[in-house]
Amino acid sequence: MDATTMRLLLNIDVPDLTAAERFYVAAFGLRAGRRLGDGALELLGAAMPIYLLHKPDGSKGAGGQPRSYARHWTPLHVDVVVEDLDAALATALAAGARQEGAARDEPWGRIVQVADPFGHGWCLIQFLGNGYDEITT
Repeated sequence: MDATTMRLLLNIDVPDLTAAERFYVAAFGLRAGRRLGDGALELLGAAMPIYLLHKPDGSKGAGGQPRSYARHWTPLHVDVVVEDLDAALATALAAGARQEGAARDEPWGRIVQVADPFGHGWCLIQFLGNGYDEITT
């Protein structure tokens, strides 16, 4: 498979499927798609399907490590591109996100880091001017 045909799916482990659906619909304007049994929900409205997967706190995750939904760091995170950073941040906070630091200006736009109620980190990004092309070399 070449890169032009690669499809991505975003899977998000959560301890409470109902609460996660409520958060992601309210915070990011997504909508419920298919329910995959009792343990998964497809969210639509992003450039790729997002699947919320019910995985209880303490259940075994990658490498046999127990899942924890306390705030955690991972080298992989998701950026959500928004038109208006301040409005998107207010919406996410009202839905239950926690802001982690001040919004800051970068040569390509503005960014703020948030955490969802399940410990996952997200960045909200508002591109300005030519976006990342502002720093392309």
